[in-house]
Amino acid sequence: MTRLSEVALAGLPNAVERPAYVRSAVTPGIVHLGIGAFHRAHMAAYVDSLLGADPSWGIIGASLRRPDTRDALAPQDFLYTLAVRDASGTRCRIIGSLLDVIDANADREGLLARMADPQTRIVSLTVTEKGYCHDPATGALDQNHPDIRHDLGDPANPVSAPGMLVEALARRKAAGIAPFTVMSCDNLPANGRTVRRILIALARLRDPALADWLEAGLACPSTMVDRIVPATTDADRAEISGLTGREDGWPIVTEPFTQWVIEDHFPLGRPALETVGAQLVEDVEPFELMKLRMLNGSHSSIAYLGYLAGYQHVSEAIADPGIARLIHGLMTEEVMATLPMPRADLEAYRDALLQRFANPALKHRTWQIAMDGTQKLPQRLLGTIADRLAEGLPVTRAALGVAGWMRYVTGIDEKGAPIDVRDPHAARLRSIADAAGRDATRLADGLFALEEVFGTELPQHKGFRETVTRHLDSLFAVGAAETVRKVAG
Repeated sequence: MTRLSEVALAGLPNAVERPAYVRSAVTPGIVHLGIGAFHRAHMAAYVDSLLGADPSWGIIGASLRRPDTRDALAPQDFLYTLAVRDASGTRCRIIGSLLDVIDANADREGLLARMADPQTRIVSLTVTEKGYCHDPATGALDQNHPDIRHDLGDPANPVSAPGMLVEALARRKAAGIAPFTVMSCDNLPANGRTVRRILIALARLRDPALADWLEAGLACPSTMVDRIVPATTDADRAEISGLTGREDGWPIVTEPFTQWVIEDHFPLGRPALETVGAQLVEDVEPFELMKLRMLNGSHSSIAYLGYLAGYQHVSEAIADPGIARLIHGLMTEEVMATLPMPRADLEAYRDALLQRFANPALKHRTWQIAMDGTQKLPQRLLGTIADRLAEGLPVTRAALGVAGWMRYVTGIDEKGAPIDVRDPHAARLRSIADAAGRDATRLADGLFALEEVFGTELPQHKGFRETVTRHLDSLFAVGAAETVRKVAG
């Protein structure tokens, strides 16, 4: 079968959408760190839609850890297929906004030079929560993170995303070039303010004058991003090849729904994203909080409890009446009261989420969502819990999500088979779980002691500890499905 490429675009079936612009006329204006599936299904698709009107916003991607994406896409001129899938079928679109992918490990200098180039006006990121080298409980830079220690010792050869950003910004300062705008597209609370705080803290540790320059001129608009993007499978590749008639080294599968809310603060200019469906606003926080607590909090609860109950995919888990009632109740009875948005808007968002979760064509693995729980819990579930406890309100359903995580990180499922727990703190979690065995109180006590996850105040709340521990004891005793059924009512 012919490989996807510029030359091979001409012979695509009529049903396959392709770039509506002259790709050779596109020039790069954005560098994106962390060129994974989400970025290619989300931001790159938005940019692809506007390049016909303004070709100065092409994207140079960067792989920070592995060369997989570059190796897959370089032979096909960095084109790839975006397959949008729902119960009615799969629609394919070729995305051309990605012009190159730099492997940071093989060409770190090339990446830094591209970021320092005046042509680069925006550097965006999807490096996941752990890529910011920060304390999720406080949002502060983790100065003891091994990558940060490396970057302070050898700032010209950084390995962390914050280190690369600060080094590139230092080069721009030295050359008299204004700082590029840094735009996080990760699920962090107040992601713009968080990344700005991290970068200025790191800069101050290496050069106070650089930190002062950044404080005066660095723009980091906050964003809220939303689209479900499962990992691509071999079955996906086979289906997409059949629909396009082209071999694609790494196609992306996603849902029809997409949302992008952006704080409109770009001193060096920005693409006209509002013309292709993005929302440019003064304050992203209400949208961000809604998404983090309703979508992401529900997703994590479904992931841990669904995986333990034996469900491989989100759509299978939400088809379980108990899990469906639990998630509906979590959003309606516990999360909505913590959100500063009209009740009608929240109810409409809830109903849309439940419909998206149930999409049978989107094989979103519970195991995939369950990754990196220590980084995700604070913003997805613990914020809701802290706000409700401060008002003296119950946290029964949200606490079950936390208990589900605690049971999951024991690394042994309900049939005695191992769970592949992927987490930056996996070794510590394993040690705590091994010491506790199936004793719910010992396990909860050990995990509550992780200040980088729970902070210092939440674990002191007697009612919260008792609720989580009671749920955890039930998960050990009768399993996830029965525990969920009892809690959901």
